[in-house]
Amino acid sequence: MPLAAPSSHYENFPVASVLCPPRLRPPIAAIYWFARTGDDLADEGDATAAQRLDDLRAYAADLAAVAAGRAPSPRWAPVFGPLAEAMARWRLPAPLLADLLDAFMQDVAFTRDGRRYADRAELADYCRRSANPVGRLLLHLYGVRDAEALARSDDICTALQLVNFWQDLSVDIPRGRHYLTTADLRAHRVDPADIAALRQTPQATQLIAACEEWARATMEEGSPLVHRVPGRMGWELRLVVQGGLRILDRIAACGHATLGHRPTVGARDLPLLLWRAARM
Repeated sequence: MPLAAPSSHYENFPVASVLCPPRLRPPIAAIYWFARTGDDLADEGDATAAQRLDDLRAYAADLAAVAAGRAPSPRWAPVFGPLAEAMARWRLPAPLLADLLDAFMQDVAFTRDGRRYADRAELADYCRRSANPVGRLLLHLYGVRDAEALARSDDICTALQLVNFWQDLSVDIPRGRHYLTTADLRAHRVDPADIAALRQTPQATQLIAACEEWARATMEEGSPLVHRVPGRMGWELRLVVQGGLRILDRIAACGHATLGHRPTVGARDLPLLLWRAARM
């Protein structure tokens, strides 16, 4: 259940919508702005990799200060003021917030060094820190904290992150990064040079199809969580799950040709999403 985002990582995640109980909107908004600002530090603007890492370390230092009950620097006061209040009132686990920053720093380092993820296990570990913490934070706010629910939440969050990866290949690759693993490239006999050049070869299409299937299976594994989250948030979660699955439908419908096309979901899909959510 990640939130929503500036550029890529959170754009499929709703933030403090009308379905969210009013009492939870301030802490959810505080988490969102913390994550969005950190993601912007990692991704947006013309800063060098070294500058981005320095900014993220300073941002992490402010998080540590707030978690310890100390005043943060004034640099990101609009972020850490509401976050400090949310952490104090709702006892938000600081390690989950720190995991997000660790993932952002990893993104910068991987892009700087031109690294690829070795295999799906390594990519899943990245998702564990880049996406899963937000779902766990939301469950914390709802008082849902048992191991099974957390595991289902992790599946949904990881799936949403994977959906975003395969949806955004045509955007991410020109920016110098992608999340297709070395092991998957080899297994499907895909030349990395073809991926870098956005060449939609038959082998690349088969690879993206396999990745789409992985994301779909992971989402379906987590989907029973919708029956554990109370009230309106359970309905919002249904729409999040169905929105992710609908993007996967779009990826499949375009023949998995996402090296040259970015499939999206829009207002026309809403009736279908509502119908599918109700059927859950």
